[in-house]
Amino acid sequence: MRRYLVVLLVAAAAFVGAQAYAHHSFAATYLEDQTVTVEGELVQFLFRNPHSFVHLNVKEKDGKVVRYAVEWGGAGQLQGQGVTRETLKIGDLVKITGSPGRNPKDHRIRMVFLERPKDGYSYGRRPGESFD
Repeated sequence: MRRYLVVLLVAAAAFVGAQAYAHHSFAATYLEDQTVTVEGELVQFLFRNPHSFVHLNVKEKDGKVVRYAVEWGGAGQLQGQGVTRETLKIGDLVKITGSPGRNPKDHRIRMVFLERPKDGYSYGRRPGESFD
């Protein structure tokens, strides 16, 4: 009986530890009280779980091109909001507004709004279009 209890407690501790690790705080990575807007060419769209990523080449004020990694919702959540792996294409010019990463050298953003000027597509402005 005692052995069974020990095994049960170890399993429960491992499960709780895995859950705590899997659910991180966005505030640990991003400055959620600030916003930035970048515009650039889409070079990669990773439509996956637990979070999708959009990668852009952005021309900075000094003329240097910098790659930004923009964190978005998971594929399952985004599909429920009408986004598919075909929504964005390599080469699309997009404008993204979101929370900047805590380390500016990482060039990371947590997406809030996305706009594609060529056809007026947008994400984040209609009810239900957000992720937590």
